[in-house]
Amino acid sequence: MHALLRARLEAEGYNTISAYSGEQALDLIRERGLPHLALVDIYMPGMSGLEFCRQLHTFTDIPVIMLTAESASDVMIGSIELFAEDYIVKPFNARELVARVQRLMLRIRSFDYVTEPVMRIDEHLAINFGRQYALVDGEQVDLTPTESKLLYILLSNLNQIVTLEFLLNRLWPRQEVFEDALRVHIHRLRSKIEDKAADRVYIMTERGLGYRLTVANPQLIRYDFSHREP
Repeated sequence: MHALLRARLEAEGYNTISAYSGEQALDLIRERGLPHLALVDIYMPGMSGLEFCRQLHTFTDIPVIMLTAESASDVMIGSIELFAEDYIVKPFNARELVARVQRLMLRIRSFDYVTEPVMRIDEHLAINFGRQYALVDGEQVDLTPTESKLLYILLSNLNQIVTLEFLLNRLWPRQEVFEDALRVHIHRLRSKIEDKAADRVYIMTERGLGYRLTVANPQLIRYDFSHREP
């Protein structure tokens, strides 16, 4: 059904991004920015559709259409209605789902949705992974694709050591790249986001092991929807 729905929506002119679990969907949102609308199956491997929506709604109020089974209980339907703008019971006609998407998209166009929020790390640093730039004390600093991906990996493992081997495999899969190349990218990334004179350092070197990104108050990390593109 996943592939069929994607093909049908793309045939109607919509751009789609697919994920096969809630965890993967959240990673894609952090990396690429917010979609205008989310179609969420309540029964997914790993994280349930409801838990995904709970986490999604901690940083955005984009509309959700939930896909649920005919056997869903009244309690579950009540929970769905807390998080979803609409829901549709399986099995359903693809034409009906497209019609519901179209109705919601018409409503969305009457509002000013920000599809590329920045992730605010602290009062000095924010990152837009979708457009690959950092805001350092309000000044936009462009990141290369490798720098953006490197920062995303470190941030996804906040305050934990990320090994050299893991970084090399994630940044350059199926390529023979040595640690010296990684050190160059780390150095350039540090020069863009850190201010050693002000004792503002984010990336720590764990000698012989890898690197660790540290933030003084990780509980304050959030998506910022107030920033507008220049």
